[in-house]
Amino acid sequence: MKMIRAVIRPEAVDKVADSLESGGFTALTRIEVFGRGKQKGIKVGNVVYDNLPKTMIMMVVDDEKMESAVKIIEDSARTGNIGDGKIFISSVEEAYTIRTGQRGL
Repeated sequence: MKMIRAVIRPEAVDKVADSLESGGFTALTRIEVFGRGKQKGIKVGNVVYDNLPKTMIMMVVDDEKMESAVKIIEDSARTGNIGDGKIFISSVEEAYTIRTGQRGL
């Protein structure tokens, strides 16, 4: 299993979530976050905005579905401008459903 964390523009969240659902990925978590990337924020005149609002989408998928999920996120979140976001992938060793104790997704 893989955990996908995608930090994207807040205005792209609904499009990304809808695209993921259309692609068969129904379970995800959305978290409102603040941060900056390599560009260290945005400078407008003499003012630097270095904590920009973003949304993090987190989801766990089977290994063989990871590439498909990443492509959907990239395609639906990309504007071509600085600040489109970043996707992070990490391995998940175990997952349990609390209510049932069931292992796996």
